Amino acid sequence: MLSWFKKKSFLSDADNKRIVESLKATEQLTSGEIRIFIESKNPLVSTMDRATHIFYKLQMQKTKQRNAVLLYLAVKDKEVALFGDEGIHQKVGDEFWNHQVTQMIGLFKENNLTDGIVKCLAEVGNALIEKFPYQVGEDKNELPDEIVFGK
Repeated sequence: MLSWFKKKSFLSDADNKRIVESLKATEQLTSGEIRIFIESKNPLVSTMDRATHIFYKLQMQKTKQRNAVLLYLAVKDKEVALFGDEGIHQKVGDEFWNHQVTQMIGLFKENNLTDGIVKCLAEVGNALIEKFPYQVGEDKNELPDEIVFGK
């Protein structure tokens, strides 16, 4: 069982609002889904194993087109990962995910956590928009848009 804490643990209200607004704006243009999970420390050895665990815990694999993406952050451990379900991963591949993580880390090193997340959302969103454009009358928001906070 995951325990949830208030967003103030990691982000200001303004930063949280900016990230969620960016997420919602992106998802209005694609059938893809993006979720963000932020926690203090990664309880597992591998960052990608933790991201994979969270992805399935949040049941993100249940999207119709298997095009959900999880952005995972362990703030105190300074870990970040992107996990894309098979539908989007087959279309963009490992190089895309690795490039996005590298860009985020660069902004995080400059103490720009929110900017790094928003830029990543834009880039991942562009890939989702290109590969899975919004279909009027067919698409619905399959997953919640709020940031999920762990301990």
